[in-house]
Amino acid sequence: MTVRYPRPLRPGDRIAVTSPSSGVDNELRARLDTAIHEVERRGYEVVVGRCMDGSGHLSAPAADRAGELIEMLTDPTIQAVVPPWGGETAIDLLPLLDWDRLRAAEPTWLVGYSDMSTLLTPLTLLTGTATLHGNNLMDTPYQVPEGLLSWLDIVTMPVGTRFTQTPPNRHRSQGWDDFRAFPHVREYTLDTPGRWTRLDSQDDVEAEGRLIGGCVEMLCNVAGTPYGDFSAFARTEAPEGLLVYVEASDGDAFTICRNLHGMRLAGFFDAANAVLVGRTFAPDAGSLTQHEAVLDALGSLGVPVIADIECGHVPPHLPLVNGARGRFVLTATRNELTQVLE
Repeated sequence: MTVRYPRPLRPGDRIAVTSPSSGVDNELRARLDTAIHEVERRGYEVVVGRCMDGSGHLSAPAADRAGELIEMLTDPTIQAVVPPWGGETAIDLLPLLDWDRLRAAEPTWLVGYSDMSTLLTPLTLLTGTATLHGNNLMDTPYQVPEGLLSWLDIVTMPVGTRFTQTPPNRHRSQGWDDFRAFPHVREYTLDTPGRWTRLDSQDDVEAEGRLIGGCVEMLCNVAGTPYGDFSAFARTEAPEGLLVYVEASDGDAFTICRNLHGMRLAGFFDAANAVLVGRTFAPDAGSLTQHEAVLDALGSLGVPVIADIECGHVPPHLPLVNGARGRFVLTATRNELTQVLE
């Protein structure tokens, strides 16, 4: 198995919207429309699926969500699939997906983060298809800060493309915009300075490897199962090692510490040349901070551990391609992450 990249999108291509986890309630439909119009403004046709109900925590029964996702990912007329956002329990889809059918189909971009990690990462691990951990659909109208890219930029790139992103060194201090009151908001409130932070030492970092990772609270539940075998992926696709990234949604520091310990014991980080940790709003807990939780669990790996990367729930977003070759640099004068679609 080799990493397979979807063909680059062109104007006129079709992008499908479905909710493999949480749907969109009526009060947020105006934001959904705004996001769809942004994708259409780029020249794409948008197809909205049936599984979009936002009245509960799931958009539809598991069989319906799995069926619609498979249909979209194997439809040769659809070039990308993006959810409105994540949710809570997309894990119920994993045993229902037809992995052989997905493996046999021409690759299609699957985009998202948060609970979408539950699907993005196994899709790359089990089928070799590159997936895009980046902005969800509801985030798409936001203007992208200098140095970063949108998922809509990356899905247009052909195989062999090399691109570099750099941190804007500012982020949102807390919370989210109220899409009910301000459905058309297009500018992030990035009101707090912040830089990438090496946790295990003060030394410079230059590390390479294939990128793979996602949300801690989601992937801790698949680590060590057939859907989260990072070691097997490294053996077949990245003998040179991995750049593993993780990010916490809202679990307190004790929870994240336990989750990361469990993931380490399951072999999640065995092939890591470095670990990139997303900036988080998640709370500290008693005597343990989020940074300390990461070090407690991963400090013994003996590889660089770098925190406050823009790859999580704190805006803005630095999209990462699962399966791409990556090169991470952190020095006094250079902070950058380069990805190569090969």
